[in-house]
Amino acid sequence: MRQPQRSLGHLALLLPLSAVLVGCGGNGDGGSPPAPLPLACADLNGMTIAAADIGLPTTGALVTAAATVAATGSGAGATPEFCRVSASISPVDATAPKIMLQVALPAVWNNKAMMFGGGGYNGTIPSVTGNVPAGPTAQATPLGRGYATFASDSGHQATALGSQDGSFGVNDEAVRNFSGDALKKTRDVALAIIKARYAVGAPTKAYFAGGSTGGREALAVAQKWPQDWDGVIALYPAGAAASLDLQFGRITRALAQPGAYPSPAKRKQLYDASMQACDALDGVADGLISDIKACNARFDPMTATVNGLPLRCAGGLDQGDSCLSDAQIAAFNVINTPITFGYPLASGETQYPGFNTWGTDFGIPNASPLQPTVSALSLKTVQPANPMPTGAPYGSVFWDQWVRFFVTRDPNFNALTLDPQNPGAYQERISALSALQDVNKTDLTAFQSRGGKMLIAHGTGDALVSTRATAQYVDRVRTTMGQARADTFLRYYEIPGYGHAVSSVFNAAWDSLSTLENWVEKSTLPPNQTVTDTAGVPGRTRPLCDYPAYPRYNGSGDINVAASFSCSTQ
Repeated sequence: MRQPQRSLGHLALLLPLSAVLVGCGGNGDGGSPPAPLPLACADLNGMTIAAADIGLPTTGALVTAAATVAATGSGAGATPEFCRVSASISPVDATAPKIMLQVALPAVWNNKAMMFGGGGYNGTIPSVTGNVPAGPTAQATPLGRGYATFASDSGHQATALGSQDGSFGVNDEAVRNFSGDALKKTRDVALAIIKARYAVGAPTKAYFAGGSTGGREALAVAQKWPQDWDGVIALYPAGAAASLDLQFGRITRALAQPGAYPSPAKRKQLYDASMQACDALDGVADGLISDIKACNARFDPMTATVNGLPLRCAGGLDQGDSCLSDAQIAAFNVINTPITFGYPLASGETQYPGFNTWGTDFGIPNASPLQPTVSALSLKTVQPANPMPTGAPYGSVFWDQWVRFFVTRDPNFNALTLDPQNPGAYQERISALSALQDVNKTDLTAFQSRGGKMLIAHGTGDALVSTRATAQYVDRVRTTMGQARADTFLRYYEIPGYGHAVSSVFNAAWDSLSTLENWVEKSTLPPNQTVTDTAGVPGRTRPLCDYPAYPRYNGSGDINVAASFSCSTQ
């Protein structure tokens, strides 16, 4: 028999009804009650989790579906038999949307748990059968390794805009959930389900992995709930999210100026000029700019050449796709430089860095099947305008949604009229949002003290989240906690040529999970590792260099093999 509407929060003291009928709940002489028995997958359906058993305010949670999924695939791509559980977490505010989540419970469990982060404004549940960001295709996914995995939509359900849909920002509880609260709520509900399924006290280890917004979420759980996590993987993390939104606004206003928006062909001219000037700075012309700092210091689009001709159009006036006008160069210079805030933010941020602009693929003509995604996550195909076109740059749509729904809460507001450096009447609201959304605290003592480990990686060609911002965060952690102490729990790697989540230049694949497991569970320091390209030159490898080092060619050897490079700071 199945017991509908059981409370998972007290399952440590409850038995399935069939066990109660056999064991009668005790021995009658003051002994301990019988241990709980594992629940069948179907018996999870209809269970409740009391609000008191969730670490942040809710009105409880409900398992809405539970069904066994048969094993599929083979080798590293195999997915084992598992129980797929769907659940919802009800808000305190009746007008706020629910948090929707899924849990995958493998038939053969390794006693560990993995939570996946989302992307953009979230609004959909990441695949619980998927891999960690930039995970290797030759290694099993977390579920394939026996992890119980889980993820949520962070507390709202996206419209057709998908990860760019910020319309939920009109509701305070939904904003708090997206900003971080949903992470704790989801974790507590998922663990209650895991405990009920396997009749255990808790997983032996719990890890978090995410990229972009999911990378911000990885940093957030280590900062806010360090007692819950043994390790996190954060790729291209959008850590200071509100500050990044303000930078999006500055860039959007620049790209919206007459003649400033560059066509894909013009972006290709800039990319080629950058490669011709900077590719060999790391000791070899290999199609990757590894010494990105040297490139940033020396490249100037006003004086650069491409294929022997000036990159700048004669007289600075637009003369077609073979050159850049002064208006377009000015827009790229905005992307390359930081935004500074002339007013205080509650998060303490005073700026957000510029992007590695020279050598970055902003969506250039390319036959790779990955290129449409690359373009969609950068400058896309349409100039910013009001109303904001869906084909406008990803960051511009993001800014437009943030201004209209998070900041002004006026869906008809023209986001192009709001100056992110001088927001006037909206300064106080923006400051308050920064306190919620900027994950930038750099004293991670509580996480480090309990043995937590953190792996961070970011591609130097990211057009959506600044690699410089991630480096700045890591530098702050090292300054706050001391380099030696930071090295006991944190590693940061920059991957040359890798873009935001996907790249046709160097599409990274790295077995970060094995590295994290060995560090946490065996105290094995991260060894010299390699990252593999799956798209630009499939199969080529590079060493993963702990920032600020980068891969430098040794002077001989195959340029597609990591062993031909050494990590250098020179």
